[in-house]
Amino acid sequence: MNSTQRDPDSASLSPGTMAGDPMTQFARWMSDAQALALPVPTAMVLATVSAEGRPRARTVLLKEHSQAGFTFYTNRTSRKGQDIADNPRVCAVFPWYPLQRQVTVEGGVTAMSRDGSEPYFSSRPRGSQIGAWASRQSRVIGSRDELTGRVAELERRWPAPASIPMPDFWGGYVLAPDTVEFWQAGRYRLHDRLRYRRHDDAWVIERLSPLCAGPYARALASGESPGPMIPGPNTCRSIPARRHVGQADHA
Repeated sequence: MNSTQRDPDSASLSPGTMAGDPMTQFARWMSDAQALALPVPTAMVLATVSAEGRPRARTVLLKEHSQAGFTFYTNRTSRKGQDIADNPRVCAVFPWYPLQRQVTVEGGVTAMSRDGSEPYFSSRPRGSQIGAWASRQSRVIGSRDELTGRVAELERRWPAPASIPMPDFWGGYVLAPDTVEFWQAGRYRLHDRLRYRRHDDAWVIERLSPLCAGPYARALASGESPGPMIPGPNTCRSIPARRHVGQADHA
């Protein structure tokens, strides 16, 4: 096992040891991912649905996480920006494979104001600021030369050290979670899945059980010795077992 992997025999997840809210728990896991120097631990897969009902996903970078939610920035005229405008319900996944952990977030997205977005834009490298203006994200272009030509044009428009204003078609979004699931791998696919679910003004923790069909899972469930596990297709479904925050885990 190398230094970027979690020991599969380490302690399992328990509601009694989880934080009282998902954002605090997320901060703990993000800290673990950063401490192990995982490649781009802030990368998240953001899934949206178009006005026509087509699911679409792409990787974006998380720029901030707080009690308000998960913050990212993008071109508002991009496909994801258009999808969010039509349907603000999204899902985001943080796939920390070496840690054998995954966080899945579901909730609603709200566009940040221009005043709220400008501080981050101003902190970006100058080339990234020019790039935000140059790229009409998700639109078809004839060649890369078209893109580099646009960059050159903008560099002449705002020669250094002139400041570059934030485009009006660019800005930040905050994903406010309704549910946040913390998944951690277990042996023989008996994974830990603890989900925070918003209930009124509080959070409830629910354990989701990955029940895999087949002789191996049935033997485990009956208390028999399962013998060696033979790889093959498994059919899994999840059944919630509710736990309130702070309640001891007896699962």
